[in-house]
Amino acid sequence: MSHGAGLVRTTCSSGSSFGPRAGAGQRGTSPSEGLLDQVYPRTQGAVLKVAQMVTLLIAFVCVRSSPWSGHSAFRYFEVVTICNLIMILAFYLVHLFRLYRMLTCISWPLSIFGFVATFLCLASVWLSYKISCVTQSTDAPV
Repeated sequence: MSHGAGLVRTTCSSGSSFGPRAGAGQRGTSPSEGLLDQVYPRTQGAVLKVAQMVTLLIAFVCVRSSPWSGHSAFRYFEVVTICNLIMILAFYLVHLFRLYRMLTCISWPLSIFGFVATFLCLASVWLSYKISCVTQSTDAPV
């Protein structure tokens, strides 16, 4: 049975939904058709991503509305929460719009390590800058 020249079918699912109706789309269409993946928002992975985004947003608002938000540690926490929120939102949208099928040049299971490596590199630069500034200011004669 021919599916056409441009259609690529994969055997892996985008979530961990089990049961007799797992992966079933609307009547008369296959789950791989359409712009949005209508099954993905109900999967465990999608629900966890939404829960993470809500938790990060609550944490950001709590720290932002704190009277001590002028301290550098609070600013750092704000940057980290917003960056993680954007990263998780990007992964959620990639799965929701099935962009991982079009972007085959990216190894999606390994892409999370790229984000972690970038975050660790930025944290290292930030901490080395912070330590060198603190060290210079404390070395001044009294």
